[in-house]
Amino acid sequence: MSDVAAVERPADSTSADALVLFGATGDLAKRKLFPALAKLAAAGRLECPVIGVARSEWHDQEFRDHARGAVLAAWPDVPAEVLDRLCGRLHLVTGDYGQLSTFDALATTLAEHGARLPVHYLAIPPALFPTVVESLSLAGLTVSSRLVVEKPFGRDLASARELNRVLHAHLDESQVFRIDHYLGKESVEDLLVFRFTNSMFEPLWNRNHVESVQITMAESIGVEGRGSFYDSVGALRDVVQNHLLQVVALLAMEPPVGPEPKHLADEKVKVFAAMRPLDCASLVRGQYAGYLDEPGVAPGSTTETYVAARFEIDSWRWAGVPFFVRAGKGLAASATEAVVVLREPPQQLFNESGPPGPARNLLRFVLGRNDGVTFTLNAKAPGPELDSQPVDISVDFASALGRRAEAYERLLGDAIDGNPRRFGREDMVEETWRVLQPALDRPGPVYPYAMGSWGPAEADAVPSGPGWLLPKAAPSGGVAPGSGL
Repeated sequence: MSDVAAVERPADSTSADALVLFGATGDLAKRKLFPALAKLAAAGRLECPVIGVARSEWHDQEFRDHARGAVLAAWPDVPAEVLDRLCGRLHLVTGDYGQLSTFDALATTLAEHGARLPVHYLAIPPALFPTVVESLSLAGLTVSSRLVVEKPFGRDLASARELNRVLHAHLDESQVFRIDHYLGKESVEDLLVFRFTNSMFEPLWNRNHVESVQITMAESIGVEGRGSFYDSVGALRDVVQNHLLQVVALLAMEPPVGPEPKHLADEKVKVFAAMRPLDCASLVRGQYAGYLDEPGVAPGSTTETYVAARFEIDSWRWAGVPFFVRAGKGLAASATEAVVVLREPPQQLFNESGPPGPARNLLRFVLGRNDGVTFTLNAKAPGPELDSQPVDISVDFASALGRRAEAYERLLGDAIDGNPRRFGREDMVEETWRVLQPALDRPGPVYPYAMGSWGPAEADAVPSGPGWLLPKAAPSGGVAPGSGL
């Protein structure tokens, strides 16, 4: 076994001197990683070689041509010099992940480039994680390195704990970067900045003034040819355990004692630790009509493509405030939003013309492409009566702040720089699985819903208060939330 890369990390350096992409010829690398690397190259933030590892029997030039095509598909007007600069850094090691010779070849390639602090990115099926990590260790490639692990991180609490055990047998926790691309989205991170830099909201951010919180992640598309993968996970595992519970944490966490990664992670973990295990009576699963006809989906599958759930946080700040979460495919619109619903005033004064009276105040965070924030307030309605009318005050962040970096661009840059702030920690991941475990053990029925609806009618019973709020992106005159029609 080669030990050419088994050297100690230089004391004065945290920036990686090589990026190793396992699964370099796969779908994730093609769709997300190569375009992100091109953006980093354009910004002058990619100074190290990028070494792909894959089973494909390609030469370096074939690999570079593949990466070039992937970048051009996502960024057609990429400057030629940027693309050339990226491709000039690309190299490929071919071999089977189950063969130790593959990792010896990788060690030799890293040594040829003088790499002493590589980042290993596992863009491969989770079943291969233990094999690759153990082989990296045997080849001496975990002594001074970082490891980026793609989601899903486990399938439940037991498997997440076992994967953590395997990783910690070869790596310190500080070397492990558990990726959740939602933590790389600027719009999601803005929740943190919005809450703790605008002091006007802090007096309202508690159970005395907040009635409920709604988080919606809706996709109008179906599984889009990914039936085999999706059927093995479902909406709970695919987006709720990671993406949406992270949004809950950012909305619910206490002020961190500082901006350091540890401080932020500590407060998130406190939120998850205070969450009750999911009550299956407060969970509705759905499946869009036609899902069973998707290629790769098992006959009679009960995998959910939609989920609506009520989460409770037993903390001093949030006791009694429900957090309603829904996510689904094949819905009426594509939108990701978090809405904070404030309590009604103690008296409805300004409705001389009769009900409904003043609308609830809402803080709506748009977390999708057209990210921003909207405040729904009440103003006097035109006319002789003293009536109120809701008005929206909106800010579009792209227009106000300029280009927002893509999530994988930011996360790859962080992994290379050694900044763990936007990655998951061991206790964070295990606590989220703990919260979901009852629903995994006793998932309950799955209800059908029509493509283009807002999910099954049974989901109407999940939220209290105003019911499900339509996202801003919802089509005018669209189908009512949860109608299933």
